[in-house]
Amino acid sequence: MKKKRLLLVEDEPSLRKVIKLNLEMEGYEAIVANDGKEALEKFENEYFDLAILDLMLPFVNGMDVLTRHRLKNTEMPIIIISAKDTSSDRIKGLKNGADDYLTKPFEIEELLIRIQNLLKRTQDDAVDIVEGIYTFGTNSINFKTHVGRNNAHTFDMSSKEISIIKLLIINRNQVVSRQDILKSVWGYDVFPSTRTIDNFIAALRKHFEEDPKKPQYIKSVHGVGYKFVSDNP
Repeated sequence: MKKKRLLLVEDEPSLRKVIKLNLEMEGYEAIVANDGKEALEKFENEYFDLAILDLMLPFVNGMDVLTRHRLKNTEMPIIIISAKDTSSDRIKGLKNGADDYLTKPFEIEELLIRIQNLLKRTQDDAVDIVEGIYTFGTNSINFKTHVGRNNAHTFDMSSKEISIIKLLIINRNQVVSRQDILKSVWGYDVFPSTRTIDNFIAALRKHFEEDPKKPQYIKSVHGVGYKFVSDNP
């Protein structure tokens, strides 16, 4: 099972070292950013399952990092860790898109529990969407057997086809970039060309679209990626 990949954004060296060590002891892959500028670069170029974000950071403060990242990604859980302990600070952080807010100083065990709970909640949400058979229009996908069905016939689906359509369905009605598809489906280190993704999308449209040239469900967002459009939960 692939390790959960966490981004720790903290400029205080001793605290950063302690948190990173404990995350790794819990079995997570912990990537660090020392300031807000580095955090934004990592968010842009890498995939993470969760982020731990300090607010008082050099170059770009944590609240700006949070706000700017949420414009592009609303799904990934983010925990704020901050010495700012007023109710207005906590409310502002949560309103700007944080999933949790932990005031310094805190017990590492409490942080680990909050991380575990957020990751479990995210995983449970995803499982609810794609557990068993998912139906849209006259189509259905059985994610356990990798069998798809349209209004004409039943067919087997490759593991890559299943992974891509699952990612799009989990993020339904939101744009998923080609880069995020590469990182989620092919992994972190070895990426094929984006043309490979386009070929898989074309295959999925042949399976599930009545007119692949005018897709109803698997839509292109020019210059960005793809979006699965459906009213189904």
